[in-house]
Amino acid sequence: MNKDKNLDNLENKYTIKTINNISKKGLDLIDDNFIIDPDAENPDAILVRSADMHKYDFTENIRFIGRAGAGVNNIPIDDCSKRGIVVANAPGANANAVKELAITALLLASRKVIDAIEWTKTLTDEDDVGKEVEAYKKNFAGPELLGKKLGVIGLGATGRLVASAGISLGMQVYGFDPFISINNALNLDTHVNYVDDPKELFKNCDYISIHIPLTEDTKNYIGEDLLSQAKDGLRLLNIARAGLVDLEALEKYLENGKIAKYVVDFPNKESLKLKNTINIPHLGASTPESEENSAKMVVEEMMDYMNNGNIRNSVNFPDSDMGVCQAAHRITLLHKNIPNMLGQITSVLAEEGINIANLLNRHKKDWAYTMIDIDSEPESDLREKLAKIDGLVRVRIIR
Repeated sequence: MNKDKNLDNLENKYTIKTINNISKKGLDLIDDNFIIDPDAENPDAILVRSADMHKYDFTENIRFIGRAGAGVNNIPIDDCSKRGIVVANAPGANANAVKELAITALLLASRKVIDAIEWTKTLTDEDDVGKEVEAYKKNFAGPELLGKKLGVIGLGATGRLVASAGISLGMQVYGFDPFISINNALNLDTHVNYVDDPKELFKNCDYISIHIPLTEDTKNYIGEDLLSQAKDGLRLLNIARAGLVDLEALEKYLENGKIAKYVVDFPNKESLKLKNTINIPHLGASTPESEENSAKMVVEEMMDYMNNGNIRNSVNFPDSDMGVCQAAHRITLLHKNIPNMLGQITSVLAEEGINIANLLNRHKKDWAYTMIDIDSEPESDLREKLAKIDGLVRVRIIR
């Protein structure tokens, strides 16, 4: 059980540690009761971009980690959950930037622009460059996108934008999402043909763009099972995450030409050796706009959690929002999602003669979150009494 101050008074100063360069436009939004200190040894919250935190020494005071981006592979989520640390990200903040790079990848996979440019650089000693160009340009011919079939795997914020962009380019767009939510389904362009099996995309599409998160369930998601079903000459794009494509399986199909081109935004030693592969040095979110959007989003999430206990865009605890507390105090409890937890919590409050003004309880897989507004002043040992409940990992009392 992590030990917080008994009362997280909003007039207290919260120390925020920044790792990597967080956009100044995001940091400028931070209220006066927060102190930004990149060198803080025992911060209340951390804002991070891509730094690897798997070996980070988490102190007991840390309550929140904000990832200024979408992927959270650099953060030990399970460990944070057990410590009562809420991890939130910025989904959709860089969606437009990634969409634009996916469009670039579509074009690079079709038209041999990179090869042509590199060849053109060899013409510096030619007397008649124009003649050489006209004679050799046929070697760089490639298909147009108009009328071709584009498959999009993953229809979240970025995938939906890519699908809509494909439609705008005159492509026939098909979509599949192994984790599709009601919200994403409702916001999907009606011109997207949704299928229930990703094999249908591989059998019929000329291009496939991947936009799903990397988890234990999606590691090597694109492997032998799907690649063997590919339409001859398929062009595969991975602007989502390293690890989604089984490179060993892919190599065989690049060699025999079944996969005509692979474009990846996450190069490694293996991908750099692959035939007919374009390696982009992780430029998906490398725009000032996406960095600003991501920083603004996680800063707002961090302040709302620290000040009000509200959780938004968390990857390990359920999103929960009771607005600004209008009661005397707000109690927040991070705990395991197990039977009778809520009953035990309310029993402690009843024993203390505390009236509940408002209550919210949510769960997300193995973890849950309870928010309770109370009208009276709690005894000084209330936090300790609640902390004794088996399965609780953090208790806060905010006023």
